[in-house]
Amino acid sequence: MANPNVSDIIATTVQNRSKTIADNVTQNNAILMRLSEKGKIKTIGGGSEIMQEISFAENSNGGWYSGYDILPVGVSDVISAATFQIKQAAVPIVISGLEMLQNAGRERMIDLLDARLSVAESTIKNLISIGLYSDGTAAGGKQIDGLDKAIPADADAGTYGGIDRAVAANAFWRPKVSATSAAPVVADIQGHMNDLWVQTVRGTDRTDLIMVDNSTWSTYVASLQAQQRFTTPETGSLGFSSIKFMDSDVVLDGGIGDQCPAGTAFFLNTDYLHYRPHSGRNMVPLSPDRRYATNQDAEVQILAWAGNLTCSGAQFQGRLTMVAP
Repeated sequence: MANPNVSDIIATTVQNRSKTIADNVTQNNAILMRLSEKGKIKTIGGGSEIMQEISFAENSNGGWYSGYDILPVGVSDVISAATFQIKQAAVPIVISGLEMLQNAGRERMIDLLDARLSVAESTIKNLISIGLYSDGTAAGGKQIDGLDKAIPADADAGTYGGIDRAVAANAFWRPKVSATSAAPVVADIQGHMNDLWVQTVRGTDRTDLIMVDNSTWSTYVASLQAQQRFTTPETGSLGFSSIKFMDSDVVLDGGIGDQCPAGTAFFLNTDYLHYRPHSGRNMVPLSPDRRYATNQDAEVQILAWAGNLTCSGAQFQGRLTMVAP
């Protein structure tokens, strides 16, 4: 059996690193970083689903009156909720009995664990980052409901958050989408972005973050005059390449390991997006107890996450797709 003292080191090291890993996952992604800045990262405490309150209509009692006119006070149902499944992710951290013997000194074991934890951290970062752009169908529907689910290319297709977008009464739950049958070109890209941006504006509600792929980024940058190019210090200081469109940050989610779909720009109003990790499963060991393989000389600690990306205002989100046939 493995050295119990070494097992304690493994358990406590993973436990102590869990908060750091959760923070690093947030800071590694421009979408999550923006949601964190706006207080849109809120943990859930339980329940079979994540309930996200939405306002889908105006109060029908509102109106003009004069003098002694009777004021309507009937019930006006304007608040509902979208429901999202709790999705789960895990990364096992495995230490063999031989490695425990070879690294029995506390410092040596922590060095080994740090290396394994760094790999686990990178792995779960990538799982979350990929999931944030997904339609939630990967791994048999176990993946996060990402932007491809919240803002599909077909605005009135499918059910999202338990609400069927094909139903006419649910038009408020459809994002704004625009598509061209050609790859992005310098002469046209700002016009396409202007047209979509206008559709997502309602008073002070408007796009504040635009996530783009490599080709859209390169084309948009090339369309700008030299004096128009400027970055946002708050975004740039955390390592994200960004420029401006209107008053929105345009952020490249490309380069090596790009996640944003080719020829795509997601126009996000992050006031209505929410990252909802479970309070008991936000990058924590799946169990503080020791886990031994029944037929191997090895110990496993599992780094686990549960939650989802939710939305409370799909109509304020947009998607521009520019892909050659």
